[in-house]
Amino acid sequence: MFGWFQRLLPQTGDFFGMFEAHAATILAAAEALNRLADDDSSTKEQLSIVEQREHEADDIIREVLRSVRRTFLTPFDRGAITSLIGAMDDAIDEMQAAARAIDLYELKHLQDEMKKMTAITQESAAITVEAMPLLRDITRNGARIHELTERLVQLEGVADDIHAAGLKKAFQEYGETSAIRFIVAREIFKHLERVADAFEDVANEIDGIVIDHA
Repeated sequence: MFGWFQRLLPQTGDFFGMFEAHAATILAAAEALNRLADDDSSTKEQLSIVEQREHEADDIIREVLRSVRRTFLTPFDRGAITSLIGAMDDAIDEMQAAARAIDLYELKHLQDEMKKMTAITQESAAITVEAMPLLRDITRNGARIHELTERLVQLEGVADDIHAAGLKKAFQEYGETSAIRFIVAREIFKHLERVADAFEDVANEIDGIVIDHA
């Protein structure tokens, strides 16, 4: 008899816990991608870690979407929840794409600019991990959240500059001698830039939530 009464009560999914779990998978993947950029690292091993974490992230986002549909009371607007977790998922998807491309083209030595971008990816992921628990109390943590999102946006700008410099360097080195090597470099840079773009989207989604709920 009590069961039907419980079903009538407002349901609240653990969205904060899922945000934090997803951020943890992003950081683990970013760390593996950064290790993959090391000349002495095992590409296969690090790619395996990235892919495993990406699968875990997919499981989490599916649970978020299920919870959004079945939860009566959500901490934020449903659109804000799905947009935030979607931006986070875009970041790890592009990490996986970059790692797969490095493995596919058997790159043993990445350009310095690529290594700088994987380091930015790891820093951005660590910032995201720090930001997620703060969403549990936006009123108290608003100032710190803003500092973190501002840093994510700054890192995206730095990544853009590095991307442009790295692409130009690749063209100068390979443009006239090896079109294939230039195309490969451009492919890697494309995915790494998209990771930075995704983290900027994460920052924008977080800022939107803070504005609405501070």
